[in-house]
Amino acid sequence: VQLQASGGGLVQAGDSLRLACAASGRIFSSHVMQWIRQAPGKERELVAAIRWNGGRTYYGDSVKGRFTISRDAAEKTVYLQMNTLKPEDTAVYSCAVGTSPGVSDTIYWGQGTQVTVSS
Repeated sequence: VQLQASGGGLVQAGDSLRLACAASGRIFSSHVMQWIRQAPGKERELVAAIRWNGGRTYYGDSVKGRFTISRDAAEKTVYLQMNTLKPEDTAVYSCAVGTSPGVSDTIYWGQGTQVTVSS
Protein backbone atom coordinates (compact mmCIF):
# COMPACT_ATOMS: atom_id res chain seq x y z
CA VAL A 1 0.00 0.00 0.00
CA GLN A 2 1.27 3.44 -0.92
CA LEU A 3 -0.12 6.64 0.54
CA GLN A 4 0.21 10.16 -0.85
CA ALA A 5 -0.82 13.04 1.38
CA SER A 6 -1.50 16.58 0.23
CA GLY A 7 -3.14 19.79 1.37
CA GLY A 8 -0.87 21.11 4.09
CA GLY A 9 0.18 24.71 4.32
CA LEU A 10 0.53 27.85 6.39
CA VAL A 11 -2.68 29.32 7.81
CA GLN A 12 -3.77 31.62 10.59
CA ALA A 13 -5.49 30.58 13.78
CA GLY A 14 -9.18 30.05 13.17
CA ASP A 15 -8.72 29.08 9.52
CA SER A 16 -9.55 25.76 7.90
CA LEU A 17 -7.58 23.28 5.83
CA ARG A 18 -8.45 20.00 4.17
CA LEU A 19 -5.88 17.27 3.85
CA ALA A 20 -6.23 14.45 1.36
CA CYS A 21 -4.60 11.02 1.28
CA ALA A 22 -4.69 9.02 -1.93
CA ALA A 23 -4.08 5.32 -1.45
CA SER A 24 -2.88 2.80 -3.99
CA GLY A 25 -2.59 -0.92 -3.61
CA ARG A 26 -4.95 -3.22 -1.82
CA ILE A 27 -6.93 -1.77 1.04
CA PHE A 28 -8.66 -4.48 3.03
CA SER A 29 -12.06 -3.89 4.56
CA SER A 30 -10.56 -4.50 7.99
CA HIS A 31 -8.02 -1.72 7.61
CA VAL A 32 -8.22 1.56 9.48
CA MET A 33 -7.17 4.72 7.68
CA GLN A 34 -5.49 7.18 9.99
CA TRP A 35 -4.10 10.67 10.25
CA ILE A 36 -1.23 10.89 12.70
CA ARG A 37 0.67 14.04 13.53
CA GLN A 38 3.98 14.83 15.11
CA ALA A 39 5.01 18.23 16.39
CA PRO A 40 8.66 19.13 17.05
CA GLY A 41 9.84 17.57 20.28
CA LYS A 42 6.62 15.64 20.80
CA GLU A 43 5.53 12.07 20.27
CA ARG A 44 3.33 10.99 17.43
CA GLU A 45 -0.36 11.50 18.13
CA LEU A 46 -3.40 9.90 16.55
CA VAL A 47 -5.53 12.70 15.14
CA ALA A 48 -8.34 10.77 13.51
CA ALA A 49 -9.12 7.36 12.07
CA ILE A 50 -11.85 5.76 10.01
CA ARG A 51 -12.62 2.11 9.39
CA TRP A 52 -12.51 1.33 5.70
CA ASN A 53 -15.43 -1.11 5.75
CA GLY A 54 -18.03 0.81 7.63
CA GLY A 55 -16.83 4.31 8.17
CA ARG A 56 -16.75 4.29 11.99
CA THR A 57 -14.62 7.21 13.09
CA TYR A 58 -12.26 7.92 15.96
CA TYR A 59 -10.79 11.24 17.08
CA GLY A 60 -8.08 12.42 19.41
CA ASP A 61 -9.41 14.44 22.32
CA SER A 62 -7.62 17.59 21.19
CA VAL A 63 -9.42 17.71 17.82
CA LYS A 64 -12.90 16.47 18.64
CA GLY A 65 -15.53 18.85 17.34
CA ARG A 66 -13.06 20.63 15.05
CA PHE A 67 -11.74 17.94 12.70
CA THR A 68 -13.68 15.53 10.52
CA ILE A 69 -12.30 12.46 8.79
CA SER A 70 -14.06 10.96 5.79
CA ARG A 71 -13.35 8.56 2.98
CA ASP A 72 -14.23 8.11 -0.66
CA ALA A 73 -14.01 4.38 -1.21
CA ALA A 74 -14.34 4.62 -4.98
CA GLU A 75 -11.44 7.06 -5.19
CA LYS A 76 -9.47 5.33 -2.38
CA THR A 77 -9.00 8.70 -0.77
CA VAL A 78 -9.27 9.78 2.83
CA TYR A 79 -9.83 13.37 3.84
CA LEU A 80 -9.23 15.33 7.01
CA GLN A 81 -11.23 18.53 7.27
CA MET A 82 -9.63 20.74 9.87
CA ASN A 83 -11.62 23.70 11.16
CA THR A 84 -10.91 26.33 13.77
CA LEU A 85 -7.21 25.57 13.61
CA LYS A 86 -5.03 26.48 16.56
CA PRO A 87 -1.28 27.10 16.80
CA GLU A 88 -0.98 23.86 18.77
CA ASP A 89 -2.22 21.99 15.69
CA THR A 90 1.09 22.80 14.01
CA ALA A 91 2.75 19.51 13.08
CA VAL A 92 3.65 17.16 10.28
CA TYR A 93 0.50 15.22 9.41
CA SER A 94 0.98 11.74 8.03
CA CYS A 95 -1.50 9.42 6.43
CA ALA A 96 -1.28 5.83 7.62
CA VAL A 97 -3.00 2.47 7.54
CA GLY A 98 -3.47 0.43 10.66
CA THR A 99 -5.08 -2.74 11.92
CA SER A 100 -6.73 -0.77 14.71
CA PRO A 101 -6.90 2.94 15.56
CA GLY A 102 -3.62 3.97 17.10
CA VAL A 103 -0.02 4.80 16.32
CA SER A 104 1.27 1.44 17.54
CA ASP A 105 -1.08 -0.46 15.23
CA THR A 106 0.10 1.28 12.07
CA ILE A 107 1.37 -1.01 9.32
CA TYR A 108 1.82 1.39 6.41
CA TRP A 109 3.02 4.99 6.47
CA GLY A 110 2.79 7.71 3.90
CA GLN A 111 4.94 10.79 3.72
CA GLY A 112 3.88 13.72 5.83
CA THR A 113 2.53 17.11 4.95
CA GLN A 114 3.37 20.16 7.04
CA VAL A 115 0.59 22.14 8.68
CA THR A 116 1.61 25.40 10.28
CA VAL A 117 -0.88 27.55 12.18
CA SER A 118 0.21 31.04 13.09
CA SER A 119 -1.31 32.98 15.98
